[in-house]
Amino acid sequence: MDDVYFKKRIDYYCRQQSFSFDVAHTLFSSYQIDEGTDLFLRTIDTPLPCTILDLGCGCGVIGIVLARLFPTARVYSLDRDLLAVRYAEHNAVLNATPNVTAIGSVGLEHAPNEPFDLIVANIPAKIGDEAIEREFVLAPFARLRPGGNYWFVVVSGLNHLIPGIGTRHRLKLKQVKKRAGHAVYHLHKPIDEMISSVL
Repeated sequence: MDDVYFKKRIDYYCRQQSFSFDVAHTLFSSYQIDEGTDLFLRTIDTPLPCTILDLGCGCGVIGIVLARLFPTARVYSLDRDLLAVRYAEHNAVLNATPNVTAIGSVGLEHAPNEPFDLIVANIPAKIGDEAIEREFVLAPFARLRPGGNYWFVVVSGLNHLIPGIGTRHRLKLKQVKKRAGHAVYHLHKPIDEMISSVL
């Protein structure tokens, strides 16, 4: 890749498919695919979605893998870091996933104005408890289509926080998988769930 920020190319094998990701020096997990991302991608189990939102996409790994697994789905990969957006766009081309659109956005600020069947995230640990609760749990849940699913992974240090958010807002948060260092959670939006109940 002819880019002054380019660091290396990472090869990745997941769900019987091979991927390659170019990464930049300053992006998250620029040495290898993050262990939380890998655990997440090997754990997620979801019905066929038409629309997918990858919140805080980094160089695009989660969104691109899902775009390959669900080639008829429209995938929107969001990140506040414009360098991450550049690399997510590049990696979508590199991995032949034309159904991925990368967008610069703080949280869901510039997300398409539509409900989503599936929202995914590797939640950043250092943005503060309130930002995690509002921007990475309640806001994505509100943007799910009734019947939709939100899957996310967190570092183990956030396991004290996530269940409390679910309890306070009466969300049926389920910890699906836990491995040293990370945990994967699932949140399903019932068909009759009203978005206003969490706002």
